[in-house]
Amino acid sequence: MRIQFPRIFALALAALCCMSSVRAADPQPYRVDIASTGDASQDAILSATSDLTTLRSNAPVSPFGLIARARGDIDRLKTALESFGYYQSSVTIQINGLALNDPGLVETLTALPANSEARVAISLVLGPLYHVRAVTIDGELPASAQNILPLKPGAPAVAANIVGAGAQLLAALEERGYAFAKVDPPIAYEDQVDSVLDVTFHVEVGPQVRIGEIRLEGLKRVHEKPVRRKLTLHTGAQYSSSAVERARHDLLAMGVFSAITVQVGTVVDDSGGVPIVFQFRERPGHAVTVNIAYSSDLGGSGGLTWTDRNLFGNAQQLSVSASVLNVGGSATTGLGYDTGVKFIEPDFFRPDQSLQLAVGAVKQYLQAYDQTAVTNGATLTRKLNKNWAVNGGVSSAHEQIIQEGTTRDYTLVALPLSVSYDSTDLSSPLDDPRHGMRDSVSVAPTRSIGSSSATFLISQVKIAAYYDLEHQFKTAAGRSVLAARALVGLAQGAATFSLPPDQRFYGGGSGTIRGYRYQSVGPQFPDGNPEGGTAITAGSLEFRQRIGANWGVAVFADGGQVSTSLRPLSSTFYTGLGAGVRYYTPIGPVRFDIAVPTKHYINNRDPFEIYVGLGQAF
Repeated sequence: MRIQFPRIFALALAALCCMSSVRAADPQPYRVDIASTGDASQDAILSATSDLTTLRSNAPVSPFGLIARARGDIDRLKTALESFGYYQSSVTIQINGLALNDPGLVETLTALPANSEARVAISLVLGPLYHVRAVTIDGELPASAQNILPLKPGAPAVAANIVGAGAQLLAALEERGYAFAKVDPPIAYEDQVDSVLDVTFHVEVGPQVRIGEIRLEGLKRVHEKPVRRKLTLHTGAQYSSSAVERARHDLLAMGVFSAITVQVGTVVDDSGGVPIVFQFRERPGHAVTVNIAYSSDLGGSGGLTWTDRNLFGNAQQLSVSASVLNVGGSATTGLGYDTGVKFIEPDFFRPDQSLQLAVGAVKQYLQAYDQTAVTNGATLTRKLNKNWAVNGGVSSAHEQIIQEGTTRDYTLVALPLSVSYDSTDLSSPLDDPRHGMRDSVSVAPTRSIGSSSATFLISQVKIAAYYDLEHQFKTAAGRSVLAARALVGLAQGAATFSLPPDQRFYGGGSGTIRGYRYQSVGPQFPDGNPEGGTAITAGSLEFRQRIGANWGVAVFADGGQVSTSLRPLSSTFYTGLGAGVRYYTPIGPVRFDIAVPTKHYINNRDPFEIYVGLGQAF
């Protein structure tokens, strides 16, 4: 028997997506029990495929409608089972122990007391799991594309894998320069005796081509020159589908386009290559964003940021921000502010390098110290590849700090340098990381001039890792994630009181040890106020679980210490425990966490801390 896989696969997808909106005047409540296949992922798909389960709450039906819905489910579930490779499966549905064609079923349902639930039982007979016996290519494959078809004899005959094999074959051909290649939907022939399928793919390879003329369409405020400079695709190079997609991704990273589509020609142009057209949709030139956050230790904060995304037509960015800080926090003693202006020049002398110039002013009243500062800096950032980046620059600050009643003025000049690695594949730090790592190593040689002159080196190592537990928990990707972070910091070349107070290390707060008041962990003055240290070690372990479409929960444990050395456990080690709720939005998860300390001391009188913000804690 000949099987058309696109039809089976399309029906299975349609079964997952289609929903009836029929309502009845006399609804019949019911509950559904579906027999398990023994595979949690298959059970989840069958439940999502069934109209009986997906429409039970939001689309009530009459007794006649319930029977009709059950009859429709037989075909839907049978199609889903076939997509798993069970082509001799059967589906049986009974309502209150009666078959759907039982003449007394309608009378039984109508005789039920008001609001009494009918019992719908769905039983499954899977039959044998089919496997692929033979895979045939109808057409000539080039030598470079031999043996690239991922579908092999002996594999389970899962419809998604068979259809996906054709798509992967097409992608592999396009990657090798065959821009006009075609791979028709697979045709399978069933052998019911041996429970196997013979699968055939019809392939037309076409000529191997190079990239022809590259045209840019839709540019308005953005000049063509910086786009051409950013473009990594060049006329005359061998065509590659992944190279085209990388070029599109790089252009999106300029930050001035909301969408970029690519059209690949269907014939060879006069240059002997395939023409490629990039079509751009520009983002609005200006944007205003609002930031709001709250924690019980630092209090509330809020502000505005105005951004010009395309200042001179070459994708330069200018941002002006102003925020109010420390509204009512237990670790603060007054209202503060943070203002700044940033200018970013992309592709500074080379496509993978940008220059950022920044000036700012900050005033904050903390339990550890009061600070008023004016800062400025220049940072050069170079992307080494998809994951690695290097930052270097120069910064300076003129600040006045009051600590323990003593006022000191400092002028700081630093040469910060950092190397970072990010394999989370996310475009924004607010997005929810589900796999990969975010790591950085930074050093900042600094000269302090003022109340106490000193030269010192601040070094920090930060590691954050994310592990998707989809295989362990047999859930969909990204639903269950284990996250961990570690921080090690050291100040060398100066004793504690030779360092300006804002250059010392403090523990406590959402960035280090949740559950403890901000900056409260570490050496203290006799009155219990934070003194700060020259070394810090801290770590966190957090489990994040999605619930439904938009909600999630998290449980976590943080720990760490602040001291005058990096010797393990050379001072008291503090731990905090907590849990929280997440609400997932298109711009990132909204986070609400509560954490409690496991130790209490004079500078940490709070029984718990609350943290509210946008994005995960790390």
